[in-house]
Amino acid sequence: MRKAIQFVGVYLIASGISGVIDHVWYQPIMGIVLNAFHRVVLPRLDFLDGYEIFANLTVSAVGVVVVLAAEPWGRS
Repeated sequence: MRKAIQFVGVYLIASGISGVIDHVWYQPIMGIVLNAFHRVVLPRLDFLDGYEIFANLTVSAVGVVVVLAAEPWGRS
């Protein structure tokens, strides 16, 4: 289960970074997979209009938190 959660976190990191790249410059590599949040969700949220880069960076930050939360603590 930990590996699945880490995979979701890594996907969120890649998706957020890819969304920033897509916003600044066109992202041709795996755009339909990695830019789903940027191309599908963000246009439907009017309060994020003009804050697309910050929203994508927030998705990346959430991904980092998910990956770190899935790491085992207390083991050496």
